[in-house]
Amino acid sequence: MITSVFKKSTPLNYSLVVILILVFFFIFQIKDPSWVSSYFLAFQKVSLLCFILASFFLINFIVKKNGLSKDNGYAIFFYLLFILFFPTIFANANVVYANFFVLLALRRLISLQSLKASKEKIFDASFWILIAALFQFWCVLFLILVFISIIFHASRDYRNWILPFIALLAVSIIFLFISLIFHIDIIEFFQKRAVIDFDITYFKNNYENGALSIYVAVALFFIFSMLTTLSNRPQIVHSSYKKVVACFFIAAFVYIVSPDKSNDLLLFSIAPLTIMAASHVEYMQQKLNNEIVFYVLILCSLFTYFSQL
Repeated sequence: MITSVFKKSTPLNYSLVVILILVFFFIFQIKDPSWVSSYFLAFQKVSLLCFILASFFLINFIVKKNGLSKDNGYAIFFYLLFILFFPTIFANANVVYANFFVLLALRRLISLQSLKASKEKIFDASFWILIAALFQFWCVLFLILVFISIIFHASRDYRNWILPFIALLAVSIIFLFISLIFHIDIIEFFQKRAVIDFDITYFKNNYENGALSIYVAVALFFIFSMLTTLSNRPQIVHSSYKKVVACFFIAAFVYIVSPDKSNDLLLFSIAPLTIMAASHVEYMQQKLNNEIVFYVLILCSLFTYFSQL
C-alpha cells in the first residue's frame, strides 16, 4: 500500500508529506509553548520550519535532477521517517541551518557528473560548506567531499584544486564584516566551536540510546545494500552513489568529533541515507519486501519519536 502511494510523484505525495511535517513539528513544539509569547522565538520557530520544508524539496530535487531516483516520492518519505528518529532536530536551529547549506553543496557536487560549469559548482559547493561551518563548525569536514568530487571529475585542471581556498577567503571576508557589525569576538567564536570531543555518553534517557541504535542498524542495512549492488547499477551514476556513501561517512565523522554532542547532529547523515534507501526500494523489485521495509521503518520512527517527547 505504501509503495503504491509513493510510487509516483504527485501533488498528493507532497501534500501528505508537508502535512505530516507540520503535524510532527507542532506536536514537538507544544511541549514547551513559551516561545509563543516571544516574537523572536516565534520567528525562529517559523524560520526553522521553513528550512526543514526547504530541505525536503531540496533532497527531492537532488535525486530527481541527477537521476538517482525515478519519478516517485520515496526520497521525501524516507527523509521524513529518518528525521522522526531524532525529534530534537525540531529544536536545534543551528544544525538545521547548517544541514540546509550542506544540501546545497551536495546538490552542486553530485551535478558535477555532467562536467558543465565545473569551476562554478566546485566554488559554490565549497562556499556553502564553509557557510554551514559557521553554524556547526565541523561541517568544514565536508570539504573532503569537494576534493573527492574533483578527483572523480575535474582533477586535471589545477585551478579546480584552488577554488575551495578562494571560497574560504570569500567566506572569511563576509564573516569578518558580520563580526565587525555585530561585535563578535572571532577568536572566542572559534575557540568554543573548534573543539574535538569523542565522548558519546550524552544520552538523557534510554530512548535516545535506543533511537541511535536502531538508526545505526537501519543505516548499515542500506549502506550494505548500496555497496553490494553498486556494480549492477548504471555506470553513469556510479560516481554519484560513491559520493553519497562518502557523504554519509563524513557526516558520521562530524557527529563523532563534534562537541556538545546530541542525536541532532546525525541530521547531516540523513540526506545521503535517504538517497540510499530510496535507491534500495527502486532496485529491489519485490513489492512485498519493499512493503516490509516501509512498515518496519514507520513503526521504528513513530516509536522513537513519541518515546522521546
